[in-house]
Amino acid sequence: MRRLLIATALLASFVAQAQSPVVKVDDPWVRATVAPQKATGAFMQLTAAKPLKVVSASSPVAASVEIHEMKMEDGVMKMRAVDALPLPAGQAVALKPGSYHVMLMGLKGPIKAGETVPLTLTVESEDRQRATVEIKAEARTPR
Repeated sequence: MRRLLIATALLASFVAQAQSPVVKVDDPWVRATVAPQKATGAFMQLTAAKPLKVVSASSPVAASVEIHEMKMEDGVMKMRAVDALPLPAGQAVALKPGSYHVMLMGLKGPIKAGETVPLTLTVESEDRQRATVEIKAEARTPR
């Protein structure tokens, strides 16, 4: 009986650790759209407790979701999808306009200011273990 109690306590501890957030998400928001617009960006600050990388993203409001990077190349601002976004342990990584961001494409409808947009990020650890991060981002009209 004692062994069963110890095993149950260890399992409960493991489950609690597995369910704890692997990435802290601060100030998630999505740029509100106008009727014909079929793409928008999502922005936030991500902080991981251990080294991770964001390897994919999804949302039910878009046909496809990618992690994008914007940077100047030869005097021209270019945007491109990245395979993964590194999250160094304990260092905040800002996803913001004009930099890294989550790109939602093939929107299924307009996104109005004040709405909540669900996003899921998939992160991968150095030992290739994956976890998902569920995010509720507020749609905003940029100032």
